[in-house]
Amino acid sequence: MLVVLAITTLIVVLVTESILTFYRANTNTLEQAIQVDEARRGVDRMVHDLREVAYADDGSYPIASMSTSSVTFYSDFDRDASAEKVRYYLQGTVLRRGVINATGTPPTYSSANEQVTVVSLYVRNSLQSLPVFRYYNASSTEVAAGTATTSIRSIRVDMIVNVDANRLPGEFTLRSMASLRNLKN
Repeated sequence: MLVVLAITTLIVVLVTESILTFYRANTNTLEQAIQVDEARRGVDRMVHDLREVAYADDGSYPIASMSTSSVTFYSDFDRDASAEKVRYYLQGTVLRRGVINATGTPPTYSSANEQVTVVSLYVRNSLQSLPVFRYYNASSTEVAAGTATTSIRSIRVDMIVNVDANRLPGEFTLRSMASLRNLKN
C-alpha cells in the first residue's frame, strides 16, 4: 500500500510540474507576442509621423535633432495645418514618443507642454549597443548621426524587442524605413 501511495504521489507531482512548466512557457510566449505587436504598431506610427515631416510653424527645418537613440522632427501627422514637434527616444528599455503643439503668436514649442507616451517596452537596442535610428541621404548612403540634418532624406528604424533575454522565445527585430517625402531638395 505504501509503495502504491509513493508511486501515485510521484506521478501526481511530475504531472503537476509538467503542467506548470507548460503554462510558464506559454505565458512567456504570449507576453512576447503582445509586446512585439505593441512595438509593431509603434513602429508603424513612427514611420507615419516621419513621412509627414514638415517645416515647423516657427520656420524651423523639419529635422530638429538626430542621434542613434533619438530623433526630433516637426510633423503635421494629424493634418490640422499646424506642425507638431515630435520626439522619439529610447530611455533605458522603453521607447517613448513626445509631442509638443505650437502655441502663441509667433508660434513657439515649449518642452513644458510635451505629452509623452510609451511606444514600446522591452527594447534591447541599448543593451546590445545597436542603433535604433539610422539616417540616409538622397543617394541612399548612410550618414552619421550628428551630421547636417539638411542632408537626411530617409530614416531607418531597427527595434529589438525581448521580454526576457533568459527565456524563449528569443529576440524579435522590427525594421522599417521612412522616406521624408515633404522635404525640398
